[in-house]
Order: sequence, then structure tokens, then C-alpha cells
Amino acid sequence: MNEIDSLIQIKGLRDSLLVSVAEASWEEQRAALLSQIDARQAFFHGARLALDVGTQIVKVNELVELRDRLSERNVSLWAVISESPTTENTAQLLGLATRISKPQPEDTRQFAVQDLGEGTALFVNRTLRSGTRIEFESHVVVLGDVNPGAEIVAEGNVIVWGRLRGAVHAGSKGNESAVVCALDFMPMRLQIAEDAMNVAGRKETGRPEMAFIQDQKVIIEPWQPGSTG
Repeated sequence: MNEIDSLIQIKGLRDSLLVSVAEASWEEQRAALLSQIDARQAFFHGARLALDVGTQIVKVNELVELRDRLSERNVSLWAVISESPTTENTAQLLGLATRISKPQPEDTRQFAVQDLGEGTALFVNRTLRSGTRIEFESHVVVLGDVNPGAEIVAEGNVIVWGRLRGAVHAGSKGNESAVVCALDFMPMRLQIAEDAMNVAGRKETGRPEMAFIQDQKVIIEPWQPGSTG
């Protein structure tokens, strides 16, 4: 990671991404954000951003220019969080939100994942279209479908609250206790840790299912929400 990219921190919210920028000039902050987006186009494609600029004072023309640059990349800026009253007023003038609500723990647990285990989770509140690749160092929860041609690579579990038709690799760093769950389970490719399963020609069941490693092979069984722990 270069010095510019290190200015950016990204966290997943229920329906958007929270991007926090470290203390630097506005030009450096702006360049770091656009650099991250350009380097991870599939991840950011169609995303809604809430931008936390800390104490940075941002002028109207600067924020308009950033919003336009983001729009060109199919990224929507919907909120700007700032400790500066000037920046907050600027955001409000442009119709941007200046406050975000954090989901309560029960808001995430209602999606039938009672215990994801150690680490954090990335919540993706949209359908993943063909060509989209999500890679995360812990768990990934998709509140939508994973279409054919989309791919998820997670070091932890992968939970799909929808139709799973794309490729999934859970436990990508060798975690054999990782699981893959979906309400409609028909992936094009399935792998957990180092073990892959041939799912070609598998009949659709139309019910929630879970894949996990047992006796050194991947098996699929009916998924009862709450059984991932």
C-alpha cells in the first residue's frame, strides 16, 4: 500500500460504505479516495458512500467536483461527515446528509447469522452483478443475489441472503471451519479453504442450504439459520 492509499479507511454499513480519510490536504484526501476506487472498481461499482473528512474544511466547488468525479465512476456520494461547521454547511447546501445512523446489533442478527465467529463482517446491501469481485479479510454477508459471473473471496464465512449463482471461496487463507450459506444455493463454483466441490449439474432444491468441510471434503446440507456457529 502506498502513502496515498494509506490515508483511506473503509467500513461496510448496512446499505453503504463509510470512507474515513486521515488528516491531510484536501487534494491528498481526494486523490487517495479516487485512487482506491480506480484500483478496486468492481468493489465500488454502484456503491453509496458516506465520507468522513474529520476537521477538513471543504468548499462547495471542491465537493461538487468530487461528487461529479465519483458519479463518473458509478459511485454515489450521499453523506459527508465532518467536525467542521463550514464543511457540514457545505454538504447540507448540496443536499447531502451530515449524519449517519449505525445499525444496532439486532439489526444485523435478524439476517439469521447468530454467530459469525471472530472478526468483522462486510455487509453488501445489493445484488452482485457479473464481473463484480468482492474480496475481504473476514466474513462477507450479501443482502441480495450473487449473479453468475460475480465472485466472492472471503477469509471467513460467506452468507448470501438471496440467490447464490456466482463463484464463492470461503476460508480463503486455509480456514477449514468456514461455511457458505445461501437462501437459494446454486453456485457456479464453490471452494472452502483448499477444498473445492464440483457443483456442475447439481439439482436446485429451492431451499436454504449450507456448505462446509466434513471428513476433508465439502458437503452441502439444509441450512437452519443460527447453525453456522
